[in-house]
Amino acid sequence: MSQDTWSAVDAYFNGHLVEEDEALTAARESSVAAGLPAHEVAPNQGKLLHLLARLGGARRVLEIGTLGGYSTIWLARALPEGGRLVTLEADPVCAATAAASIARARLSHVVEVREGRAADTLPQLAEEMREQGTEPFDLVFIDADKPSNPEYLEWALRLTRPGSLIVGDNVVRDGAVVSPDTGDARVDGVRRFAELVGADPRLEATALQTVGSKGHDGFLVALVTG
Repeated sequence: MSQDTWSAVDAYFNGHLVEEDEALTAARESSVAAGLPAHEVAPNQGKLLHLLARLGGARRVLEIGTLGGYSTIWLARALPEGGRLVTLEADPVCAATAAASIARARLSHVVEVREGRAADTLPQLAEEMREQGTEPFDLVFIDADKPSNPEYLEWALRLTRPGSLIVGDNVVRDGAVVSPDTGDARVDGVRRFAELVGADPRLEATALQTVGSKGHDGFLVALVTG
């Protein structure tokens, strides 16, 4: 099977099952115009995130890694009235591009884009939540620098509750995840992330390989149980 076939299958299902409206299309186009890497989730993957948030009844979502705001829009649209999404982005160009796309989608009242390294903004967020008595997050989507995935998992566990969902993107790395000696820090980060999830008694998890317009990759999905 070839990449052309995978992309054609994605296009077929997207054409029948996924409604990508003007705001979502504009978010992708704005990312390209801003020179951002084409790392956003595919339309069918965005719809999957949307459905996961709705199935879990999520009211509060944390996204680690905003890029151009494409997945942010999918997740924010899953929230009920009064729901809130906080998305963290280290790159100022990405943060500005995402904020504009989120505003175009009329979701600025739902989404807060926090610019800065997640290693800095996560502790700040946790402290604010503690001081204000804010409810934990119902869903955390981790889609940022892969070497930091183990650290992001630790924070996700601090900021969620039993019943929350943690989703990690790009965990297959074209199959490189099975190799312990690639010398690639991104692969090492994903492997450690998976190992930590599997060893933590507070989590029930699985991972799924995907092939499609984004190549050979996959998601890790973990339910917080304790």
